[in-house]
Amino acid sequence: MKKATLLTVLVLSGLTSFAQSNDEKNIKSFYKKALTDSKCYTWLEYLSNDIGSRLSGSDNAAKAVQYTKLQLEALGLDKVYLQEVMVPHWVRGEKETAYILDNKTKTVVPICALGSSVATPKTGLTAEVIEVQGIKELAALGDKVKGKIVFYNRPMNPENIETFTSYGACVDQRYAGAKEAAKLGAVGTIVRSMNLRLDDFPHTGNQSYGDLPKEEYIPTAAISTNGAELLSESLKNNPNLKFYFKQSCETLPDVLSYNVIGEITGKEHPENIMVVGGHLDSWDLADGSHDDGAGVVQSMEVVRILKSFDYKPKNTIRVVLFMNEENGMRGGKKYEEISKQNHENHIFALESDSGGFTPRGFSIDADDANLKKIQGYKDFFEPYLVHSFTIGHAGSDIDPLTNSKTLVKAGLKPDSQRYFDYHHAANDKFDAINKRELELGAATMASLIYLVDQNGIVLPAATGTN
Repeated sequence: MKKATLLTVLVLSGLTSFAQSNDEKNIKSFYKKALTDSKCYTWLEYLSNDIGSRLSGSDNAAKAVQYTKLQLEALGLDKVYLQEVMVPHWVRGEKETAYILDNKTKTVVPICALGSSVATPKTGLTAEVIEVQGIKELAALGDKVKGKIVFYNRPMNPENIETFTSYGACVDQRYAGAKEAAKLGAVGTIVRSMNLRLDDFPHTGNQSYGDLPKEEYIPTAAISTNGAELLSESLKNNPNLKFYFKQSCETLPDVLSYNVIGEITGKEHPENIMVVGGHLDSWDLADGSHDDGAGVVQSMEVVRILKSFDYKPKNTIRVVLFMNEENGMRGGKKYEEISKQNHENHIFALESDSGGFTPRGFSIDADDANLKKIQGYKDFFEPYLVHSFTIGHAGSDIDPLTNSKTLVKAGLKPDSQRYFDYHHAANDKFDAINKRELELGAATMASLIYLVDQNGIVLPAATGTN
């Protein structure tokens, strides 16, 4: 009778016994908490609407650092601190302009400069256009490229259900297209936006000139998918038409910024660290609500949920809000550098950087034994329609993390069908966020963190299981 009374008291007070045998019950509590008493949507509203875009080196990025630090401190974590990191400071300048010049007829098309690009001449750049489907086709053209604007027009493949596969198959033309075109004497490049739908939003993203000398840099911009379709059709009718574009971007000296870090100290193995995080920076065209404001606030919500149940983790749980994922990866690299200096032992890392849409599962970067172990948790998630546990890329910010033993990485895998409608574009704003989908993602992340903390990871045979 006393035991039954005690159980009633615990349930009424909102507390749950976090014994391993109660995993199903505890996970249900996480989802209930996230869906009825979450702060992640409110946090994201402030990041998006009160602060706005957060490109590395900008004043807004600095404001986001201070805001998220204050919010983590308010949660009563054991530690909250900033980790210094020098970041690039690229600025877009005035809004870009472009048009197709066909027999003296000017047709305006939407473009935006790609990250790290140089500016055009102050009066703009006008040249004939040569269309290619990718870098390989470009290389075969040789001297035909000289003096022209290269138009990369390979679209994302609509046949793939996994849209990140389509993105990965054509993003090389955005990242390295200017470099390769410059080697052949091109004067500029225009790249079809990485987007599966036809619209008028140009999608930015970072590009690199590699080891080219600065005097050989050429300006490069993204064109909207509608603009790309129009330009391609116009070239079929008039291969000698010209294209004009003007942009005034520049790269300024590096700026001091920070990774924002908070942690709950482990009670049994404080030396073992489990990371959950996203990247605090965004591109400058919009609020970056999906990329990656959603991942930031979901990661913060994970530790808030655990704290709300007074959960005492076995291992140290550390939330990391990385800076500079978009145009340099400096935050993730600096985190790994400091981790090595401090001889830290990371056993698990979870990142959310695929948007705030309905969670479908996890992409897992692990050896066979740990992949199988995490896939063994699948039954806990199926009631929430989270069912995809596949091997794959976990997250760019946690990619640099290494470990002398086994390190397991995972990435939240939301439904991806709408993600590239917003990715790096001016419509990645707070009004594109669905509150319930965002909260479901946070609950899903909290549940996996909890399960891995409770059950450990599979270490090499000589050392046993954590």
